[in-house]
Amino acid sequence: MITLLDPASYLRTPWKNGGGTTVDIAFSGDVWRFGRTPIVQPGPFSDYTGYDRVQVLVSGSGLVLQTPQGEIDVRQPFRPVRFTGETPIVSRLEAGPVEVVNLIGARARVKVDIAVLDEDRTLVLQPGTHIAYSPHGDATVAVQGEERKLASDYALRLDVTGPTRLSGIVGCLLVGSVTPA
Repeated sequence: MITLLDPASYLRTPWKNGGGTTVDIAFSGDVWRFGRTPIVQPGPFSDYTGYDRVQVLVSGSGLVLQTPQGEIDVRQPFRPVRFTGETPIVSRLEAGPVEVVNLIGARARVKVDIAVLDEDRTLVLQPGTHIAYSPHGDATVAVQGEERKLASDYALRLDVTGPTRLSGIVGCLLVGSVTPA
């Protein structure tokens, strides 16, 4: 099943720590959520003990996540980084505000990942839920060879039961994947 996700239907959710708001593009209760978040000032990340997180910088530069074990470098746009929700993190902004795309999933129930889908690249999606999101500009993607156009900030939710080909035709998309644990 393929569902178009329109920005007008996205939900705004305050951060658990009160430091900002996330735009929830797609979610499944308290199991997983895929969203876009502006980070306008440095500060602590919310505690998501028991969850895994994947984050991708989509706007701005210079984001560094400070942890007790060292830095997580999120300076480079469109390079996913992964960390656990219980990791104590304080963000550092080296060049002003940024925006990130996050995928957060309950570790005991799902596995989460984000891939970058550029033009002329194909992913094979495994059974689960996948969100193909166009963070900047219009994009075209092919699902099993059938082309679908996406305006900037729109997404497709793909609920698939078997291996499914997803090919980038025009633009750059982020593909958040949620599969059974």
